Amino acid sequence: MELHDLRPAAGAHRKSRRIGRGTGSGRGKTSGRGQKGQNARSEGFRLGFEGGQMPLSQRLPKLPGFKNPFHKVYAVVNLSKLSRFPDGTTVDGALLVEAGLARPGEEIKILGTGDLKRKLTVEAHSFSLSAREAIEARGGSVKVLGEPRKIGPRRTAAKTAKRVPPPDEAEPAAEKPAPAPRAAGKPAAVKDEPGEAAPPDE
Repeated sequence: MELHDLRPAAGAHRKSRRIGRGTGSGRGKTSGRGQKGQNARSEGFRLGFEGGQMPLSQRLPKLPGFKNPFHKVYAVVNLSKLSRFPDGTTVDGALLVEAGLARPGEEIKILGTGDLKRKLTVEAHSFSLSAREAIEARGGSVKVLGEPRKIGPRRTAAKTAKRVPPPDEAEPAAEKPAPAPRAAGKPAAVKDEPGEAAPPDE
């Protein structure tokens, strides 16, 4: 075989249609577009056009609600699910995954739904107040996993400013001593102003 013998596979290359070359060509006049209608126009329709109904790209922003980008999704485990473990067990993430109550890699939150019948040491990333009280009421303990939430310097400064009382409430001003009472029948001494002579004695 030589280079000049190489040919593409059958059907791989199709000859392009030559339209608009007169009625005798078979694709003249309307050039295969048919009579009238949207597809017969040169403009066609834009990408994402759905026939006149409200497109998907415009429907989605109209959905109500707010999605917090910092929202954490927990694997929720209720207290009623923890009663399957015997007394004294340390219930951690690996044990909950093994029991099918959570998926690997998920953060776990313990909620207070149901009754707890065991004394357990529970380790999770978050606890509801009722779940914490129920575990401790049975003699167990809780351990919060992960680092505590960090706040920025601006919020730290705002919290510190709230603890410091304002200057006017810091300490009450010292009261001035009241003047001594004058004796009866004696007028108060009048201080002579400069440039004025004292009245003569009679």
